[in-house]
Parts: sequence; C-alpha cells; structure tokens
Amino acid sequence: ITGKSNTTTLMEFVLLGFSDIPHLQWMIFGIFLFLYFTILMCNSIIILITRTDSALQTPMYFFLSNFSVLEICYVTATMPRMLMDLCTQKGTISFYACATQMCFVLLLGGTECLLLTVMAYDRYVAICNPLQYPVVMSDKFCIQLVAASWVSGIPVEVGQTYQIFSLPFCGSNKINHFFCDIPPLLNLACGDTFVNEMAVYVVAVLFVMVPFILISASYGKIISNILKMSSARGRAKAFSTCSSHLTVVVLFYGTASITYLQPKSNQIGKLISLFYTVLIPALNPIIYTLRNKDIMVFLAGYQWGPGLSS
Repeated sequence: ITGKSNTTTLMEFVLLGFSDIPHLQWMIFGIFLFLYFTILMCNSIIILITRTDSALQTPMYFFLSNFSVLEICYVTATMPRMLMDLCTQKGTISFYACATQMCFVLLLGGTECLLLTVMAYDRYVAICNPLQYPVVMSDKFCIQLVAASWVSGIPVEVGQTYQIFSLPFCGSNKINHFFCDIPPLLNLACGDTFVNEMAVYVVAVLFVMVPFILISASYGKIISNILKMSSARGRAKAFSTCSSHLTVVVLFYGTASITYLQPKSNQIGKLISLFYTVLIPALNPIIYTLRNKDIMVFLAGYQWGPGLSS
C-alpha cells in the first residue's frame, strides 16, 4: 500500500480463498489438483477424437472441440493460481495480475455463453431444418460463428475490467474469494459503486440472459419438432443429440446468472463460483462423452483395437 497526501491506493490484494478452513488446505489442494488434471486430460481427449476421427468431422463436433479448448483455457485462468495459493498459503496477488486474471475469466466466461448459443443453433438447424443443414452450417459459416464467439466479448470485458480497476480501493485489500472476480472486488471499492453495478447488470444481460433466451427459444422449437416425429426411434435419437448440451447449459447458466445478477459478493457466491469455474468444467467431458454414441464408439474401438469393438 502506498500513501499519497490523505489517500491510500492498494498495490496488491490478498485472495483469502479457503483460509478459513486451514486444517483442510492440503485435502482441498489434492482434490483440486486431481480435478484440474482431469479437466485437462478429458478435454484434450475430446479435442483429439474430434480432430482425428473422420466420422466426427461435422459442425457439431467442430463446436464441441472448440468448447473443450475453451474449457481448458477457462480453468487455467483460475486453478493454477488457486493451487499455488493453497500450497504457499499466502494468497497475495498484484493489482495488475488481479486485473489480468479477472479480464480473462470474464472474457472466457462470455465466450462460453456465446459458444453454447452457437451449439444450440446448430442443433436447431439439424433437427428443425435437416434438408438445409449442409447449406446453412457450411465450414465457412461455422468458422465465422466460432470466431465471433471468441472475439466479440473482448472490447466489452476489457472495458469492464478497466472500469472496475479504475475504482478507488482504499480500505481492506483482502478479497473473500479464490480468484479475482467482480462481486468481491466491488465490496472493497470506496465510494459509490452504483454505476459499476449497473454496468455489471447490462453486461450480464447481454452475455448471460440474451444468449439464454436464444437457447431457450431454440430448444422450444427443437422439442416441439421432436414431439411431432412419428418414429419413437427418431425422437430418441433427436433427444440424445441435445440432452448433453442442454444439461451443460442449465448447469452453467444457472450458477453464472446467480453470481453476476447480484454483483455484491457473499459467502454463497464464492461457493457457487466453484461450480461454474471448477466442478462444471470437470463434469462437461463426462456429460458429453457418456451421452454421445459416436464418441463412445470411437473410445470402444480404441480400447479393443480395430475390428474388435463390434
């Protein structure tokens, strides 16, 4: 902390993380280390499968491989730092490192919302307009959709990070969280944060609520279309291609919306953050592989060797 006239400016923060339960630090470290390597390994396997198996060269698996890359980046923005803090039991993080971490978390979280919307649109076209699917979901259009998902949030999230870190932090430097996030940082800011809170609401509506409404509309059309199918087998197949994505959407949007639609932090918010930053990324590969026949067939063939899987 540096002093200048009658004001003080924080030059570093302390992430409290799980310091309130010191007797469980090493157990938590072991659990999160296992989860981190599980996320890296499982998502890497999905990327490898979708890139190497010729039967999986479709838009749905192209989006899934990008989603797996995103999940690896998303957990890497928070978990290595959290593991280091659990190991050293210090938790200090510089002002600029905190800003950088928050910017990446917001950017990657926003990208996930948009990419989940793109994946819902892909299922909508595949089920509701199957004859037009190859034309609509061309390679060029798929690349454009993915690029837009990754890039469109950059100016918004960089601007929001700049806005948050332009606030005066003149009180405690202890962040009651395991990574730098908006709600706990707003709690440390001096003065009126009303404008900043409104900005958080606006961005949350743009990147959480609007995509969720679009996804809901897509699945409303999809379910309506599936129920009109005469074949029970056709209905089961259509539902199976959507169930994995729908499960991930409900888990991710449910927890993220609770956090960012109430900008002021609390203890429950820290626990909820664990779900969408750690536990859901760990569950996603399991959800997508166990409920995906094509990937399971590939894994079975790889396990038993060519020609033996049947």
